[in-house]
Amino acid sequence: MQTVETLVHARWIVPVEPAGRVLEGHALAIAHGRIVALCPSAEARNRFTATEEIHLSRHVLIPGLINAHTHAAMTLLRGVADDLPLEPWLKDHIWPLEGRWVNADFVRDGSELAIAEMLRGGITCFADMYFFPESTAQAVRQAGMRASLGMVVFDWPSPWGSGPQDYLAKGLALRDQHKNDPLLSFVFAPHSTYTVSEPWLKKLQTYAAELDLPVHTHLHETAAEVADSLKQHGKRPIVRMAELGLLNNSLMAVHMTQLTDAEIAACAEARVSVIHCPQSNMKLASGFCPVAKLLKAGVNVALGTDGAASNNDLDLLGEMQSAALIAKGLAGDASAVPAAMALRMATLNGAKALGMDKDLGTLSEGKWADITAIDLDAPETRPVHDVVSTLVYAAHREQVSDVWVAGKRLLQERRLTHMDQAGILERADAWRGRIAAGHATSVKSA
Repeated sequence: MQTVETLVHARWIVPVEPAGRVLEGHALAIAHGRIVALCPSAEARNRFTATEEIHLSRHVLIPGLINAHTHAAMTLLRGVADDLPLEPWLKDHIWPLEGRWVNADFVRDGSELAIAEMLRGGITCFADMYFFPESTAQAVRQAGMRASLGMVVFDWPSPWGSGPQDYLAKGLALRDQHKNDPLLSFVFAPHSTYTVSEPWLKKLQTYAAELDLPVHTHLHETAAEVADSLKQHGKRPIVRMAELGLLNNSLMAVHMTQLTDAEIAACAEARVSVIHCPQSNMKLASGFCPVAKLLKAGVNVALGTDGAASNNDLDLLGEMQSAALIAKGLAGDASAVPAAMALRMATLNGAKALGMDKDLGTLSEGKWADITAIDLDAPETRPVHDVVSTLVYAAHREQVSDVWVAGKRLLQERRLTHMDQAGILERADAWRGRIAAGHATSVKSA
């Protein structure tokens, strides 16, 4: 018999690929952080001797959810400027607050809070775009989670750097420092076409091609963004990206609420990945991503939460439901985004966008054992006629019981095993007090 570290038996296992497959009474065998077998439980008992054997008789196992777009540290700004459209929300509130408060400690503490929230919601990997990524990397490593960190670029200075050259140098140095870390990967992350000038976008395209790295950016988020680009450049942002060589299979285009049929076809031809953030888009009234059209054209569509300052949570199970329901309503077609596709968008499609689908996104032999267990034995999810439909349309993140990343159990029966939850909450409350006091002082001075 082969010795493995862990055997996890479950009532159901949904490997994601092939679509819609549900396995009953199966087990996952884990060794050296990877899945070595997915087979019936009886067979697993005959084939393997496990150091730890876990029985989850009420649960479904799915691949760890992949949050393909976040600003993790912005959990510390959750709810500070709600019910505003994007431009005044960003320019009049968020950017001034960031200018005053963001530093390495802010990002570390905010990222820890975000990681705790995401793990408790079944997310095992997130793609981040924020300042001081070295602090986010520290939080990720300490928690044992997985992340794709953006090497952020803006045209103007910030608390993290003096300008594009400085940002890029710091980002590349961080990537070099962690290039052999299996939990961390890196992408170029120019904020947008309206905050990064064309010469720097072109330089980033060159670097991305040389290093074979994705480019993660906000694109066509609002009608105002498109109108401003037409006014200033005579071209829509996506046209500018194409002319700069950035419309390609390495692009992670976030939001994409303003698309023509021709632009959808161009994205399909270029094999762009679209990162859909339905709840943030609705909250900021930014528009609706035409998901059904994109999928029909063959575009890879993944899911992100955006930051907690504009969502206001990091709940990818909620995003799955929102994505499926909005797509149906927009298309006037109840089959536009079926449950299996919504789950795929939150798992395998996210892995593809990050260039990590060989290792993540499905429960398959050889892939990392990034696994989420969801307890379906609750009034809200009984009876279970269709496991995948129940997951997408009825389950809530509070039903996530256990989470593994690279075979390590980071959430056990709702308890974080590698994080100090009380300390994280205490530091978050301390930041709330500082920000509130600073805001009161600013108002009084004004």
